[in-house]
Amino acid sequence: MNSTRRNFLRAAAGVSALSVLPSRSTAAQSAEVTDEALEKAAARPVLDLKGLNHPVIIESMDLLRKGREYFLRVRSKDGAEGISLDNGRANVLHPILNRLVIPYFIGKDARDLEEHLFGVYRHQDNYKFQGLALWSPVAMVEFAILDLLGRVTGKTIGELLGGVIRKRVPVYIASGRRDTTPEQEVEYLQRLIQENGAKAVKYRVGGRMNRNQDSLPGRTEKLIPLTRKVLGDKIAIHADSNSSYDPPQAIKIGRMLEDINAVYFEEPCPFDNLEATKKVTDALAIPVALGEQEYSHWRFQWTIRNRAADIVQPDLFYYGGLIRSIRVARMAELRDMPTTAHISGGFGFVYMLHFASCVPKIGPWQEYKSGLKQYADWFNPALRIIDGAITVPEGAGVGITDPKEILKGTEVVKG
Repeated sequence: MNSTRRNFLRAAAGVSALSVLPSRSTAAQSAEVTDEALEKAAARPVLDLKGLNHPVIIESMDLLRKGREYFLRVRSKDGAEGISLDNGRANVLHPILNRLVIPYFIGKDARDLEEHLFGVYRHQDNYKFQGLALWSPVAMVEFAILDLLGRVTGKTIGELLGGVIRKRVPVYIASGRRDTTPEQEVEYLQRLIQENGAKAVKYRVGGRMNRNQDSLPGRTEKLIPLTRKVLGDKIAIHADSNSSYDPPQAIKIGRMLEDINAVYFEEPCPFDNLEATKKVTDALAIPVALGEQEYSHWRFQWTIRNRAADIVQPDLFYYGGLIRSIRVARMAELRDMPTTAHISGGFGFVYMLHFASCVPKIGPWQEYKSGLKQYADWFNPALRIIDGAITVPEGAGVGITDPKEILKGTEVVKG
């Protein structure tokens, strides 16, 4: 890591965080990380099947709705149950879930979940729906099956996925706004910090896939220095462009983020233009993060091998669940790259907590948008945010204490 890079990372995160922040590999180190090595790391089994000595045959799956929330309930032939919650897409994706994804899993042994993730991809040519449309429904099924297996074994999801190594997860509070002036956005960030005790924040720059146009004239150029001036040096700052820029403009904005010792610059260029993002990554000292929109294992592998970004960000829903995301994290670790899972709002932060509980090399802060007040009491002990970190659920499976109570009043969604 060059001295400029180390200095601003030290300022942003503190010396203790440097061990999990990325360092640029030398050419010699890069040559050692081959596709073969990455594929081998990704292919290792993820699920810990100890205690699952007998088949767990899936008998039924039902998509349920209560108000604006969607749940998936899975039942085994032995009467065990597991549930998952949607990320807000089931209202439009439920036909794919009900017609193309759920039928594949009926009658299958839940212990073979890792193989089923490939099986459902091939089932009835589902691969033709490759992308969020397929993988979000698959993620919802995976989360429910993991909850079921956890309840059968008495293990948390983190324990099922290799073992819990942290019980509290530091988070950055993410603002999703672009309609604010710089002054309004800083005031909004201050409220988020006060409400959550956060030590880190993320805000949006640029115009969201708007070809270098800002959301408001001059907003980004004023917002970046203002956040550091008002929030002070103790708050870690992340910035997300949502594919706003071409490489020259992204590099310009990245230099501004370097000036305030920001932690990372997310998705600077159109997300599917990996070569453009690599140009920015190569030019900047600040780490570049990428992966929210990614759905392809092979494209993640290319990104990691070629260091097109410094931090990988699989979305736990859009990318198809925890197991696939852990495989990405394993590949990234070979390149000394941390993983910071991307999540949508709502209940998604709970899956992030389980992911972060068991993945060795994660970023210093994971993403949190909302949901703690709404869902904290579903767990025992209740989830809490303490000194900018959220406690990981302790109960079996996803950790919900009384799923049957949660599902009261739901109705089955067909079609």
